[in-house]
Amino acid sequence: MVTRFSSVIFGMGIGLVVAIPPAHAADEIETKALLCAACHGDKGVPSDPKTIPVIWGQEQSYLMKQLRDFRNGERNSAIMSPIAKDLAEGDLRKIAAYFAAKTWPAQRASAKPPLPPKGIAQCQACHQPNFQGGMPAPRLAGLSYEYLVAAMRAFATEQRINNLDMPKFMQVLTERERNAIARYLAAL
Repeated sequence: MVTRFSSVIFGMGIGLVVAIPPAHAADEIETKALLCAACHGDKGVPSDPKTIPVIWGQEQSYLMKQLRDFRNGERNSAIMSPIAKDLAEGDLRKIAAYFAAKTWPAQRASAKPPLPPKGIAQCQACHQPNFQGGMPAPRLAGLSYEYLVAAMRAFATEQRINNLDMPKFMQVLTERERNAIARYLAAL
């Protein structure tokens, strides 16, 4: 009976060890995420919002895709590509989940939101009616005007092609329409 009781206690102990991830695993991802904070900000506000997107509270599947694309060379960045190349698939998932779980940084609210510009309706199908994002599309509301314009221009000129639909959508819009959409989204 004592042997059986010991076996049960030992089995429960092993089960707990396997079921509960080590505390250092979370610390390891937080340590890796510190590298991201140098540019993307330690409170979610990027060091240069004109060229660097907010990743805190961003759609997890979108973050995962971008990290994978940087790693695989489907999206190029002098900074992000070398960082992502050194990350294992499991780390990409954990980092995407880590940042997706954060709260989108507070923005100062504009007195009166601007009227939706022409061409914005096509964006709502994927990015959701309030542009908060949803699987698999990223949140656009609150990103900087400059970042949004640059991203839309990169898709329109096919400098960025890691999304098969976006170049087509952006090419249909004029530069003036893209600018109006970026201004609207940045004000949300």
